[in-house]
Amino acid sequence: MPSGYVKNIEDEIHFEFARLISKSAIGAIDDFHVFDRFQALKSGEITLAGQMAEWAEELPQACAFCGSQSDLQADHLIPLNREGSDEPDNRVTACAPCVKDRADRGIYEWLGPKKKDGLHRLVAGKYLLALYKLHKEKWTLAIPVKEVDVLCKDCGNPEACRVAETVGEMTCLCLESVT
Repeated sequence: MPSGYVKNIEDEIHFEFARLISKSAIGAIDDFHVFDRFQALKSGEITLAGQMAEWAEELPQACAFCGSQSDLQADHLIPLNREGSDEPDNRVTACAPCVKDRADRGIYEWLGPKKKDGLHRLVAGKYLLALYKLHKEKWTLAIPVKEVDVLCKDCGNPEACRVAETVGEMTCLCLESVT
């Protein structure tokens, strides 16, 4: 569960992004740095898109998930059949085995909340940005933590929450609830 300063879906996205920035900047997820970057994102001092532009050139030509350099193909971060777009911001390079294993699951559903922090920061950032856009389109950014059950009733991946033992809690898995 994120820190108490996360009040809604938009905050959860900012929280997850602040964790990426902290890990990138200091090599670890430092609570103070996460809070500082979270506040900077909330205030508009920094933006998701701006941060992504800084990282844009660093993704290697390898599988975005496992690092393999063979049998590469395009993969959609948010699958097309789960309302993802075919735009470049929603695509990464992935190896055929990862594409097959993931199928049409969300990345957090596929990896689980604990393994998501192993994603390359550009991949994780692109995914958060795509999820942010989808939540904005669906008017769900302002759903408060205490009303997370509003998302649960229409969620396409309730099994992931059961496996992670986070049913009824606001987690990264809630960000995939609208896909």
